[in-house]
Amino acid sequence: MPVAPAYLDNAATTAVDPRVAALMAQCLTAEGTFGNASSTHVYGREAAARIATARREVAAVIGARPEEIVFTSGATEASNLALLGTARANADRRHHLVTSRTEHHATLDPLRQLEREGWAVTRLTPDGEGRVSAEAVRAALRPDTLLVSIMHVNNETGVVQDVAAIGAVCRAAGVLFHADLAQSIGKLPTAQIADRIDFGSFTAHKIHGPKGIGALYVAAAARPWIAPIVHGGGQERGLRSGTLPTHQIVGFGRAAALAASEGAADAGRMRALRTLLWNGLAALPRVYPNSPLEDGSPAILNVAFAGVEGESLVTALTDIAVSTGSACSSASGEPSYVLRALGRTAELAQSSLRFSFGRDTQVVDVERAIAAVRAAVTRLREVAP
Repeated sequence: MPVAPAYLDNAATTAVDPRVAALMAQCLTAEGTFGNASSTHVYGREAAARIATARREVAAVIGARPEEIVFTSGATEASNLALLGTARANADRRHHLVTSRTEHHATLDPLRQLEREGWAVTRLTPDGEGRVSAEAVRAALRPDTLLVSIMHVNNETGVVQDVAAIGAVCRAAGVLFHADLAQSIGKLPTAQIADRIDFGSFTAHKIHGPKGIGALYVAAAARPWIAPIVHGGGQERGLRSGTLPTHQIVGFGRAAALAASEGAADAGRMRALRTLLWNGLAALPRVYPNSPLEDGSPAILNVAFAGVEGESLVTALTDIAVSTGSACSSASGEPSYVLRALGRTAELAQSSLRFSFGRDTQVVDVERAIAAVRAAVTRLREVAP
């Protein structure tokens, strides 16, 4: 019988929690809650009641009110709505946006589109560990700045930004603040984060919920500043039209509730696994961490193996699920733009792997990964030109 792979690419391989899947199944058949939540008949009302419960659960995980949650197809759409929706709604008043060079493509690409539409975008360069200071944000603000977008936890390195300090700077200046929360829900304390931001993007599949469902937090005070980018039936209080996928939203709600109740324990266990993995890999020569080892996300460890090409290493690790960077861009073959922005050379960035952990990751997975990576790195270095 083949051995199951060790999943250390949790961001791309997270399985739906069985407790989530069981609840979702109740909304998929004629015996369950199958109605359209926008309909007023009994089946629609049943679906709407389920969605209302899920909305409360999703809101609670970030300390928001249920009416401040807008369901989307994922964090990518949520970030697009936050950026494009605010910019286009306010183009007659302000014309400047601020972000960092290490954001996810779900932020960087909409901003490039807005540049084509005439907006000015300032991209801040982080320090060597990937942090963007509140002072750097303050210095970048202009009288016509509309919005700042800085992610809470970087998806490649796990560096954690001080969203409280950045949010305070933005609030004092009367500037909107958007944060990508996809990598922080369930890994860091987020129960009060809604008080520090105006918009927050997150998604279900990062917390063992279903793929294809996410949310944008829109603070009540920020609602007049944003307009929809998808038009149609006027669902989600007019901000995101389209028939609501009851089964996915119900799954998102249960996943968020589990993240709220079990996230601290999960994070402690993941941090121990991260330390175990680093100690095992650090025994190799010329191995360098791209992630902060003390105060980074417990779920992500990015490591550079000098003298080894990253894709060759992934190919050699046939029983280990790892990646060379974000699942959204790892197929490009280019050195990670995140690591390059941190000052890593192209060669070192090209030789880096991202390991990530989830609720299902076990000590045996980490031990197998250590043995496999050490063997593969040693072998590839021996044959490298």
